[in-house]
Amino acid sequence: MSLSWGYSPKIEKYIPLADFPADQYLIVAKQAIENLGWSLSHVSETGLIAYTPISFQSYSEEISIRIHGNFAVVKSECVGIQMFFNDYGKNDLNLEKFFHEFEYVEFHLRDVWEESLYNFHQFIAIQDDQYFEKAPLATKNKIKNVLFLFFPQKGYAVTPIIVLFNVFYYIAIFLFSVVFMAGLSLKNGSASHDDYIEEMKRLSLNFGVNQRNLVLSGEYWRLITHQFIHGSISHLFFNMYALVYLGLMIENKMGWKKYLFIYLLGGICGGLVSLIFHQEGMMMGASGAIMGLYGAFIALLITKSFERKATKALLVSTLMVSLLVLVNGAFGKRVDNAAHIGGFVSGFIFAYILTYKWDKTFEIKNWARYAVSVLLFLMFFSGVLHFSPTYRTEEYRKLRNTFNGNLGSINNIMYLKTSLPKEVKLSSIKQDGIEPMEKNLAIVKEMKTLKLRPEDVKEREKIIKISKASYSAVMLMYRDIKADSTNRYSKQTSNALSEVFEILYKKD
Repeated sequence: MSLSWGYSPKIEKYIPLADFPADQYLIVAKQAIENLGWSLSHVSETGLIAYTPISFQSYSEEISIRIHGNFAVVKSECVGIQMFFNDYGKNDLNLEKFFHEFEYVEFHLRDVWEESLYNFHQFIAIQDDQYFEKAPLATKNKIKNVLFLFFPQKGYAVTPIIVLFNVFYYIAIFLFSVVFMAGLSLKNGSASHDDYIEEMKRLSLNFGVNQRNLVLSGEYWRLITHQFIHGSISHLFFNMYALVYLGLMIENKMGWKKYLFIYLLGGICGGLVSLIFHQEGMMMGASGAIMGLYGAFIALLITKSFERKATKALLVSTLMVSLLVLVNGAFGKRVDNAAHIGGFVSGFIFAYILTYKWDKTFEIKNWARYAVSVLLFLMFFSGVLHFSPTYRTEEYRKLRNTFNGNLGSINNIMYLKTSLPKEVKLSSIKQDGIEPMEKNLAIVKEMKTLKLRPEDVKEREKIIKISKASYSAVMLMYRDIKADSTNRYSKQTSNALSEVFEILYKKD
């Protein structure tokens, strides 16, 4: 049993017909497929399409037979993205079953050809011979090699442009970082890994990653640009892999305008949901927009935009992949699952509005569908911006780190040697105690002006208590040393120091 590989693996065999009439070949093939229990979707004078049943081993495979001149092209192709990109031998097994059954049927039909031919021609006379151009895998079948995936063509015009834009954006960021690191190395003699990371962060911000405070402060363009920024080659590859598959499956069904509309707005909505759940950090990648297309794919399937026999297989496959992405996002590190969910839900809603036909007697104009979609988007966009406060988390953390550094200087005066002169002790307490604690009081005053997350507000309250207690303790230490040349502290001072450590190490 041989394995085939790809985003929808297939095996294709060319069978020379020789003196075997094409119509007789299709009659035998049709009967063989029916005997195997596969669902016939289309039969015409140029070929047929069928689907294998869904099972634990398979989402389903599309079995097609096309007549080209004096050849029959028999193909078994997986419907939907396969895990680990291979077919586990399913296609090879399908063709083996088909050819075995074909021989059996051919033997038993040899005495009833006239009747079979009459019935066959009567049947195909009313069939749509152009169906092969509308089948679920029709656009994909036009792709002759991997290079074709990067060239716009009928039914696949926007996807390759988006893919190339993502690739060029990644290359641009990479080249800018390389140039910077080369310059830094020439200037300083070397550049550390930390320097590279910091430069990548800076470049990512300049190129337009999604960042809560920047977006909420008016840089709304980041909700679009972040969709084209990727953090690694693998991040880019797997996103583009999924995008190509979706483009081949649904762009020709929706049309490039609706497809692009859902891609961009799905990505924006994913970015907005991400802002709600991520108060800090940078978010990037096309996965929110791609999940929007997955949501759109589901909407197309349940609104019967695809052939009925193929819909079940495509629906199972798409739901499985979508679920795996969301589960991986729920447990994976550094995965923006909020963007995945936001993109998926919005993509489903927009696709449903843009494509569903509510009443055959009343056609809704496209402009009205777009208007409703845009209105819903603007309502969501405005709601997120209105109800999402701008937390100044990064400023707070810088202040907190400075505060902790100042607080650590108290350790220098905790165990002053009794043999030291009084002036030295007082100078040390002032330098390592009073002055840093006065700075901390100023830091706390600045902290109070910041709008913070609830968890940071709780921590700030603790810092405020520490600042007051530590300042009081060092002032009492200074008073005690000034009043007495020994290194003994009063009970009041000891209690103040105990209060500082109690606040520091108290479990919330």
